[in-house]
Amino acid sequence: MFARNRFLGGCALAFLAVGGAYARAPFAFAQGGAAVVTQAQVAAGQAGYTRACAGCHRANLVGGGDAPALGGAGFMASWGNRSTKEFYQFIASSMPAGAPGSMSEKAYTDITAYLLAANGAKVGAATYNKSTDLRISAIANGKMPADFAKIAAPKAGTATASNNGTVPLNRRSDLMAPAFQLGHTVKGTVKNYVDVTDEMLRNPPDGEWLMYRRNYQGWSFSPLDQINAGNVKHLTLKWAWNMNEGGANQVTPIVHSGVIFLSNTSNTVQAIDARTGELIWENRLGPVSVIAYGGTRSLAVYRDKVYVATTDAKIHALDARTGKVVWEHPLGNPNNSNTGGVMVMRGKALTGLTGCDNYSLNNCYISAFDADTGKPAWKFYTTALEGQPGGDTWNGLPNLLRGGGDTWIAGTYDPDLNTTYWGVAQTKPWFRASRKTGNAATLYSSSTLALDPDTGKLKWYFQHAPGESLDLDEVFERVLIDHGDQKYLMTIGKPGLLWKLDRRTGKFLGVKETIFQNVFADINHETGAVTYRSDILNQKTNQWLSSCPGPEGGHDWQATSYYQPDDILIIPLSQSCVMIQGHDVDQKLGGGGTAASQKFFFMPGTHQNMGRLSAYRTSDMKELWSWQQRAPFLSAVLSTGGGLAFVGDFDRNFKAVDVKTGKVVWQTRLGNTVQGYPVSFSLDGKQYIAVTTGLGGGSPQQKPTALLNEVHRAATGNMLYVFALPDE
Repeated sequence: MFARNRFLGGCALAFLAVGGAYARAPFAFAQGGAAVVTQAQVAAGQAGYTRACAGCHRANLVGGGDAPALGGAGFMASWGNRSTKEFYQFIASSMPAGAPGSMSEKAYTDITAYLLAANGAKVGAATYNKSTDLRISAIANGKMPADFAKIAAPKAGTATASNNGTVPLNRRSDLMAPAFQLGHTVKGTVKNYVDVTDEMLRNPPDGEWLMYRRNYQGWSFSPLDQINAGNVKHLTLKWAWNMNEGGANQVTPIVHSGVIFLSNTSNTVQAIDARTGELIWENRLGPVSVIAYGGTRSLAVYRDKVYVATTDAKIHALDARTGKVVWEHPLGNPNNSNTGGVMVMRGKALTGLTGCDNYSLNNCYISAFDADTGKPAWKFYTTALEGQPGGDTWNGLPNLLRGGGDTWIAGTYDPDLNTTYWGVAQTKPWFRASRKTGNAATLYSSSTLALDPDTGKLKWYFQHAPGESLDLDEVFERVLIDHGDQKYLMTIGKPGLLWKLDRRTGKFLGVKETIFQNVFADINHETGAVTYRSDILNQKTNQWLSSCPGPEGGHDWQATSYYQPDDILIIPLSQSCVMIQGHDVDQKLGGGGTAASQKFFFMPGTHQNMGRLSAYRTSDMKELWSWQQRAPFLSAVLSTGGGLAFVGDFDRNFKAVDVKTGKVVWQTRLGNTVQGYPVSFSLDGKQYIAVTTGLGGGSPQQKPTALLNEVHRAATGNMLYVFALPDE
């Protein structure tokens, strides 16, 4: 189905880059280390950077996630031989993430000046402006001056707040949350709440949505069938709810006892009457979002508590009736985070950990806590440590230099086998040449893990891409499917390979390419072993390589749905590629990071369509239908007993398709990008569909923002919409 030309050979490419290139004239050189920026610009630029940029690129400029380093060796490798003018043009045209071009010329100029000074450019009387055209390596060395904190400090009586350098709210520059009060801000009581039992988690009531992707098996399927292909055209909005602005809105509404438990950005949890949309209680745990991605993807409910893992790497248990904090526990250090949500099984709350980009004494792990008391139960390290099983797969690197292995999507669970299944993200830095791991496997990166939920003991693992090297990880949902006595696990990651494993043993059973890919020269369909192209295996730092797909995926966090009545797995796919290069990094505490630059372009053979929706029969992995569209899908898929699959996209469209044919049978346009995990529930005999819109996110937001210039979105618009058929 897909072309086998694994390189980009003659394709017409539309480039827009993180670290991308512009056509330009030769630049000048600074004379004798002359000053190029003023102290006032540096101070103002630091304030602007802290507000609009540090959430992604970090306060110390080391970068993180899809955000490249803006200081040090990595920055100089990417920008040293390019000009200050080019650097300004790139920042002004593509930043901040989610709102490119939305700041004033002064704000962009000050931030550029700050970054140059932070990399060693001399501060003095000369004022930097957007036309300053100097080779960066001639004025900067990538080393922050020892007295830089003093240099960047505002002088007494000088205003550095960038209100004078920003533009009105309708072109809001930073996707940060507005100021609001933290704490238990709305107090009330959920009436008629029923404690959630283990049996309810094993067999969820048809009309409720008790966990991430609804059931332990991760199906994202509701058996409710009142809404079907014949009447979906009458679907109407019943109520809507404005959610917090700022950060990344990628949530799952949890529905129980007639209440929607809703996580918001800035780590806010709300209980809302599912019939009327009336707020019952609210707890703003904080901290306030200062980053354009890092959403809290799902809550968990169990017995009398609601559980949330927050972006400051803590797990909290709230009283489900009142929202009051019952217990909380840290998950990691201040550099860590959590976005994947919580799953409760056998009386334990399980959650993952992210923010393991930079070299740290705290390697990533999955952890479990007693659901009643919060007492820690166990940890499983997802970067195999020295002296432990798998610890010899890191080319001799010490634990300090074993980055990555994040678990930013919550796992699934088989109660019969008493086994929980988790995906693990890639090794950091992204490039093996940067991290100096050679061709080592770097366990347990890009793997499926099968763990005992009682003890955290590893039962088996399957590594999908040993030594993954291009930010094409396999961290996403593990879907558990039975065919008679056969117990399967199916998953798909960023390379777009659909995998089938025996979930009892981890044995490889099958793999299917779902989109064009050029990173693997060979895929062994007997063993599942993949072989990278030779130039990827022999990569060097600061060398551009093509990657189709790129870090957007393939498949990303937008979950699949398993329509169990007809054995159909419906997969939202994205179609973009990158040129990507890895950088040299400091091999020390705080070093590392993702350490790469990218140039984005449309995937060959797609006619510049970035979105694809495909359906596969899981028994034989046969494709049943597939179609593509201009905008990528930014929501998970929800399928229902009415034979429908609901999905939303970057361009604000929310659609229902016939699960058997893929035909669109209903659609509406919402206020902003349809982003998150749609759910279905019922009350008083009526079926509802709930879906969120939102901004913020990593590659799935950044790539279409850069490439789809015709798509216009408001700078705000995090909302919950609830639909149903008209009342009779």
